[in-house]
Amino acid sequence: MTSLQSSSASFTARAYGHSEPKGLPLEDMISYLLAAKRSLSSITHVRRAEEIVTAARSALEESVVVSSRTSFIRRGLNNQLRLLYNVRSEVEAISSRGREEFSEALQNLDDADARLRGTLDLLRETIVHASFRPNDETEKSLHDFVDERGVEELHISLKSSIDRTNTARGDLETSNREFDDELHSTRNALHEYRSATKLASSRLSVSGSSSSASELDLGLYSLPGMLRSLEAIAQDMAHLLSSLVAHFDLCVKAVKHTEGGGAAAQSITGDLEHEINANLNAPLAAMTEEEYQEMLVVLVKDAAEAEDVVLEIQDRISEMEPIYEQVIVQRDSLLVVSKATLDVHSHLFSLASTRLPRYISQAHNFAKVWSEENERFASGLNELSDLQSLYEGFLNAYDSLILEVARRNHVRQRVEKVLRDTKHKLNLLYEEDVTAREAFRADQGDFLPSDIWPGIGLAPMQVQFLRLAGGHLQGALTEEQEAGQQAEPGVSATAHGTGADDGGEGEAIPQLTKDFIEQAYGRLKARDRNFV
Repeated sequence: MTSLQSSSASFTARAYGHSEPKGLPLEDMISYLLAAKRSLSSITHVRRAEEIVTAARSALEESVVVSSRTSFIRRGLNNQLRLLYNVRSEVEAISSRGREEFSEALQNLDDADARLRGTLDLLRETIVHASFRPNDETEKSLHDFVDERGVEELHISLKSSIDRTNTARGDLETSNREFDDELHSTRNALHEYRSATKLASSRLSVSGSSSSASELDLGLYSLPGMLRSLEAIAQDMAHLLSSLVAHFDLCVKAVKHTEGGGAAAQSITGDLEHEINANLNAPLAAMTEEEYQEMLVVLVKDAAEAEDVVLEIQDRISEMEPIYEQVIVQRDSLLVVSKATLDVHSHLFSLASTRLPRYISQAHNFAKVWSEENERFASGLNELSDLQSLYEGFLNAYDSLILEVARRNHVRQRVEKVLRDTKHKLNLLYEEDVTAREAFRADQGDFLPSDIWPGIGLAPMQVQFLRLAGGHLQGALTEEQEAGQQAEPGVSATAHGTGADDGGEGEAIPQLTKDFIEQAYGRLKARDRNFV
């Protein structure tokens, strides 16, 4: 091979001590020429090598651009995904917090309304004692004295707030479901991205390059080495082809310098490509016998090595094809990953620019509605509690009224006792006075003139007790004073006061049974204990 590669440039400088093939037949030289011509078909391998180097260089350039773009987008995707899931977490936190607070508010309202309804039911169940009402009136409960319009209006207002909150919450939940669908689509896109990356990694692993998806970018750094290897092999192939061309030129030269070989050389080389036979028509330089014999020695030696050079060129092109395949696999893998990355980026860009603002806005709208309605719920809860306290106070007041009636009856009984005792004492005094007056008249009446004192013969004064309604005493006293001024001195007068004579016009106090009073007292005590 060394001889073949250097023969075209140095065969005349070889030592003349080599054995000289004297009288080499023209037929053998023509055979060498034909073999050398056939070896020149290796130019197709060299051209293929040039194509491989050019394509590999283009693939490297494309891979560098694609890898840089993919790496940049991937870094941006990580930030976008992190931001996207943070937004979803915040939206879910608003929704979850709103649901919990709304549920708690509804529970509080339901509890307060249940207490109010319970109190109203007690009012319906509590029948006003007949002694409190006119005789001709139908039976009434405490509820008949309550106006429930305030409760109804409050219920309508609260229902409106609940409906508005439910609508806002329903809109948010619908928005969140759509958001979750978007995240599901995003996860599908990411799954496709990971599948593409995994597939590319497996292909690279099979081809002998990177062994995992995380090493795809690292695989890019092997491309320049592969390209340099391809360039070196292609350069070696070019040198080998140059040696074959030099051997062919030597064969042509030898045939032309042999008697009768010019026409044969022209016939054999006539169909060669221009870049090969460009110098074949050049004029022959004069050559001595020694130079001729030296040329033949080199020719015979190189002819024996030409076939090995052809085989080496074939081996080299066979070596380049797998390397080039690795380059293409690396580039295609990067392209696949790039496409998957761009798909994820496009999906996220579309989501962020069109739909994500709506999801965020829906969460803000719910937060605004809930903030407003929560204040109304708190106000409504206070109103329900106030109404319940009012109606509870009504129940307490009614039971207290029963105890007050009992107290008044007790006072009336004490007054009646005082009046009975007083009336008895007044009757005794009256009888004593009548007896004394009769005795005085019997003893002294014959001696006293009848006109000395007009009242000498009158009966004793008597006291009458009248029942008067509260606040009427002052008017009755005024009338009695006027009547007393018209009466003659010594004439009996009427004393007024609250009393218990049957048929009088005093205060009418309902008569309640002991059990009825004790029940009212028990209810009051029970409410006091519950309140504490």
